[in-house]
Amino acid sequence: MSEQLADERASAAPVPGQVGGRAVILIPHRAPDVEETALPPDYQRILAVVRQAAGPVMTRQVGEMLGVDVSVRSKLEPLRGKLVRLTDRGWLRKMPDGRFTTRLQPGTPLLGGAVRA
Repeated sequence: MSEQLADERASAAPVPGQVGGRAVILIPHRAPDVEETALPPDYQRILAVVRQAAGPVMTRQVGEMLGVDVSVRSKLEPLRGKLVRLTDRGWLRKMPDGRFTTRLQPGTPLLGGAVRA
């Protein structure tokens, strides 16, 4: 059984991809053996901004802290995509109200219905 689980995890691991014949960097899933330095520099900056915030942040706030022109929606959409990608890979958490955080906040429901104190 454990051998089957190991095989499934290995097959789910991201592999380098190619787009238009060029190698692209894929965002690795967060795991105990994966360091933040495995992320591309722009994703590391996004994580640092979210981590430095006093609490969960909206995409617009992250954009302001990164120096993105937040008055133009089309400038925020690529950033939102990166935040969602980091969420999908386990590096960030997305709150029900659309804000992003690096950790669970007090009062946040955990899996199984428990609430973090």
